[in-house]
Amino acid sequence: MSMEFEYLGRSGVTVSRLCLGAMSFGALGNADHDDCHSIIDRALDAGINFIDTADAYSRGESEEIVGKAIAGRRDDVVVATKFFNPMSRDPNHRGASRRWIVRACEDSLRRLGTDYIDLYQVHRLDEATDLDETLGALSDLARAGKVRMVGTSTFPAEAIVEAQWVAADRGHITPRCEQPPYSIFVRGAERDVFPTCQKYGMGAIVWSPLNGGWLTGKYRSDNPGGDEARFSRLGRGSWRIDSDGAQRKLALLDRLDEIAAGAGVDLITLALGFTLAHPAVTSTIIGPRTMDQLESQLKVVGTVLTDEVLDLVDELVAPGETIARADLAYEPRALRHKHLRRSPRPIGADNT
Repeated sequence: MSMEFEYLGRSGVTVSRLCLGAMSFGALGNADHDDCHSIIDRALDAGINFIDTADAYSRGESEEIVGKAIAGRRDDVVVATKFFNPMSRDPNHRGASRRWIVRACEDSLRRLGTDYIDLYQVHRLDEATDLDETLGALSDLARAGKVRMVGTSTFPAEAIVEAQWVAADRGHITPRCEQPPYSIFVRGAERDVFPTCQKYGMGAIVWSPLNGGWLTGKYRSDNPGGDEARFSRLGRGSWRIDSDGAQRKLALLDRLDEIAAGAGVDLITLALGFTLAHPAVTSTIIGPRTMDQLESQLKVVGTVLTDEVLDLVDELVAPGETIARADLAYEPRALRHKHLRRSPRPIGADNT
């Protein structure tokens, strides 16, 4: 089966329904550059024309790997990268301020070996920076020809709306897509992010469709992955084997295997096909670390899950539900920092 393509929102740009995620390329994943180049070549040969990376992935190494791999066919690839996360100990080498965006863009262009970025995304909402400041800087980069489109990643629905309003009111470049987490186990985007994207004609590029490996079949209640598993390496949040979220996921995997078998596919194909079935989803990001992982994920090409199969998934995990709180990639700062929930003034103080 051949790769399918879709418009990225109302941008007019056509992208493959599978997007190659490059987070696993570099020191934090696959440090063999030649092997990474082979994976990228195979993905492009399979029809993928969309690659997503970020400056923070292995501190820029991922961007360097991608840049060298596509050097001979740059114009055939839609390259997306992101900024926001810390790139050094300097407190200003992060975030979404004009000061940092301009510097971060230049650094990414150099590492990617290109003079333009197709899609430049704010990796996370910067609650310390006005969106007018952020979109103004991105607009200037677009006018300079260094950025063709802009987007957001893991923004709450209200911030997506605000960005659209600010762009319209101030004459800034309009964000064309959002990149939310989405999988069978993480369905929160269905509540508000997807409807918001559809309302404003934005594309949705979803990340972690395999929920960090949970939906590969690797983890089971009687063998949560061995010494190399994320349980052993992380041991926190949803990766704590004794957490409520982990226990619920383990309990659902056998039933998901049955659903996949009934549909004539494996668990990976079921999980990826589930995300592609949502009408708001433009592309699903796959993030292989090895060639075998890439091949196992390319099998979804041409797969269409029936309503009956999707109904069975809905019975296990309700639409809009996220099983583990640790999988909530965005929470307001006030939920994480108690001082933001408490007034410093004593009861009865003069508030005039």
